Amino acid sequence: MTEFWESAFNDKQEMWGFEPAKSAVLTKNFFLQQSVKDVLIPGFGYGRNAQVFLDAKMNVTGIEISKTAIDLAHQHYNADMIIYHGSVTDMPFDQTAYDGVFCYALIHLLDSEERAKLIHDCYAQLKPGGWMVFAVISKTAQTYGQGKPIGKDRFELFGGVNMFFYDQESIDEEFGQAGLVEVIEVKENYPFFLIKCLK
Repeated sequence: MTEFWESAFNDKQEMWGFEPAKSAVLTKNFFLQQSVKDVLIPGFGYGRNAQVFLDAKMNVTGIEISKTAIDLAHQHYNADMIIYHGSVTDMPFDQTAYDGVFCYALIHLLDSEERAKLIHDCYAQLKPGGWMVFAVISKTAQTYGQGKPIGKDRFELFGGVNMFFYDQESIDEEFGQAGLVEVIEVKENYPFFLIKCLK
């Protein structure tokens, strides 16, 4: 798994540019309203979605599977920022309790057991009163139902990327026991749901 993502990242490098995703901007605004100071970002990438939190004077810690991405993040952003090298399936990497967790376009790449563990692990690292926000792909995406079916609402696409597509029912099922408060629709390059949970 690590080799796959390292190879994919090396091929694409900074494929998404340096503009943050709309979901990251919305989450930063929400975190400011909630006085969030310390943010954990599982699936950090090369940091394009972290910068908005840094600019808002929040402390950011990342988790990233690709060493290449971590090197790029340190090159482009804060060289002193803590970014743990490893898979989110191996969380936790520290015993810190965070005010906020932001996870963008990652959980839908995992299987059902991995998704459940990620939700549990992120929730466990929240302080009481802390928020976690997940941006996940919606079943309304044009790619839903394409590729090879490998499970309910899960397909192998793009030459080896496994994707799970969410709807309100699966959000309730997976996040319902993790303080689910609100779900909003966000249009990115694909239609996403922004899922907010409170501890």
